[in-house]
Amino acid sequence: MPEAELIQGEQGLKPRGEGWYVLNAKDAEWVESPHFGQFLSFEGDVPFDQLGVNIHVLRPGQPSCKYHRESSQEAFLVLSGECLLIVDGQERPLRAWDFFHCPPGVEHVFVGAGDGPCAILMMGSRLGEKQGLNYPMNETAARHGASVSETTPDPKVAYEGLRDRALIPAPFPAD
Repeated sequence: MPEAELIQGEQGLKPRGEGWYVLNAKDAEWVESPHFGQFLSFEGDVPFDQLGVNIHVLRPGQPSCKYHRESSQEAFLVLSGECLLIVDGQERPLRAWDFFHCPPGVEHVFVGAGDGPCAILMMGSRLGEKQGLNYPMNETAARHGASVSETTPDPKVAYEGLRDRALIPAPFPAD
């Protein structure tokens, strides 16, 4: 397998084509959503087949997405800061180095907490992706602006009016 090329995007480096590569998160092109924070997917123009990996940075009070459950396993590691995990309707405070193992079918969302940004490493299986995806209405998540108003399996409905995004440089200084 050849090495994929790293090219300069509008706000940082991004991979182009198939192959292996090494990409420093501080050099990469990130995406910012006014609703759901800043994130880096590590993918370029060729999506990963088996494992999705990203870093998500949340400000206090900012949800990572809408409260949901998936049919595939996920894993999360808080790298820095503090956040609130809402899991199966329960609030769990997390801090740096806390790990959340999320089996298939477990409802969850993260909300930034504490005095500053929170960075979370997020990983999820792409095998069977989009099968069993559901966005349930949840009172606990709704108190944090992280729930849909009506349960839906359709991401287009769950995120209607919330898909605006902009490319940004890494949200933390380079070394």
